[in-house]
Amino acid sequence: MRDLVLIGGGGHCRSCIDVIELENKFRILGVLDDNLRVGVPIGRYSVIGNDSDAEKIAEKQGGGGICFLVTVGFLKTLETRKNIFERFKNKVNMATVISPLAYVSKYASVGRGTIVLHHAMINFGAKVGENCIINSKALIEHDAIVEDHCHVSTAVVINGSVKIGHSSFVGSNSTVVQCMEIANSSFIKANRIVKNGQKIC
Repeated sequence: MRDLVLIGGGGHCRSCIDVIELENKFRILGVLDDNLRVGVPIGRYSVIGNDSDAEKIAEKQGGGGICFLVTVGFLKTLETRKNIFERFKNKVNMATVISPLAYVSKYASVGRGTIVLHHAMINFGAKVGENCIINSKALIEHDAIVEDHCHVSTAVVINGSVKIGHSSFVGSNSTVVQCMEIANSSFIKANRIVKNGQKIC
């Protein structure tokens, strides 16, 4: 079991903690957050510093044995989450977390820094990039591509051979029709049926 520090102590962090504990591959040491004081409790854990402490913690722990996970969600934009990941991705080990209640095909791939939450499904040939959130009950169908820094919300359906451009947000209960390409940095509201993107197959 490897040690893990979470970066970001908001609501999404709480969802991540639940998945991490159930997966039972990491031991959470605490949370880093620029906007919360040290000692503030977050579930069973507490804030142990701010974002800039990540490298110092990694060095103190010997580097290779400790991992980090960005647990900032969608805060009006994905830029905060993206910037944190880009800042640290070449300096510390970024964890990949997959709920044991999720299904990820052995023919699919999930990038580092990504979390796959409870009851999500990632099917044959799908590719999910780095630093993504695949939220509870989301479906990523066969051969779909979700590029880096995307947030696929609860109960979203990404159909076969869809491509979601990097840094995009897909709102809860939305459906993207098969073979659609969604542009980079797109924002799709909840409960939408997306069928007017560029057709790629």
